[in-house]
Amino acid sequence: MKKLLLDTHIFIWLDSSPEKLSPTALAVCEDPWHQLYLSVVSVWEMMIKIHRQRLTLRVPLREMIQGQQEMNGVTLLPVELSHVYALEGLSLYHNDPFDRLLVAQAIAEQMALVSADSKLTSYPVVVVW
Repeated sequence: MKKLLLDTHIFIWLDSSPEKLSPTALAVCEDPWHQLYLSVVSVWEMMIKIHRQRLTLRVPLREMIQGQQEMNGVTLLPVELSHVYALEGLSLYHNDPFDRLLVAQAIAEQMALVSADSKLTSYPVVVVW
């Protein structure tokens, strides 16, 4: 079983617009042999964007997460101190603090990161797109 950390936009697309996912990303997300994870970092990012009216979801965020937990077995990944410490060794290829912490989590937890963000391929993490 492969552990996959979903980038924020991938989680949103998986829920609301799966046609936006690449065929590879959709296939790995639908494969029952893979375990999907959503970081609390992504939940925080979505909440900030909702409050700033930069993101509108088809259902409330809490309902969306619960639905994906039930439908796709998505597991929430908390932020641990080890994840924050893992940021120390990362170059500044990407300026977005949310994305950098997702990369650090994926590295620390030995997960592949599902993302359409090509900047993330500069990091020592497997990016699936």
